[in-house]
Amino acid sequence: MVKEFRDFVLRGNVVDLAIAVMIGTAFATVVKSFTDNILMNIIALFGGQPDFSSLDFSLGDTVFTYGAFLTDVVSFVILAAIVFFFVVKPINLFLSRMKKEEAAKAPPPPAPMSPAAERLLEELRLALKDIQAKN
Repeated sequence: MVKEFRDFVLRGNVVDLAIAVMIGTAFATVVKSFTDNILMNIIALFGGQPDFSSLDFSLGDTVFTYGAFLTDVVSFVILAAIVFFFVVKPINLFLSRMKKEEAAKAPPPPAPMSPAAERLLEELRLALKDIQAKN
């Protein structure tokens, strides 16, 4: 059972997934820092405050902190934009170039045969069958 567990953990997919999660977490931390420390300050130039988490309203005894939600939405949109423009777009560009190169390397499709060539080919096939039948 220990050997099976070791084989499972050391399989390529599990190790690749673990590395992806670690890198993704580190990437999210960097993007969040960039968002909180740079972009939100740029937004503050226009909106008056870099962090919206202090914005709230009350209904009875309940306080709704919609500002924290707004800050998280802005962070998410910025993270999604960074992932799209710096990960997805370059990968799509790379894959489209690879497809073009593969298409260029592929042999061209055979040209259609003329009716005369098709008749000649059929006669050769029949002659070959006759020769094989005699042997």
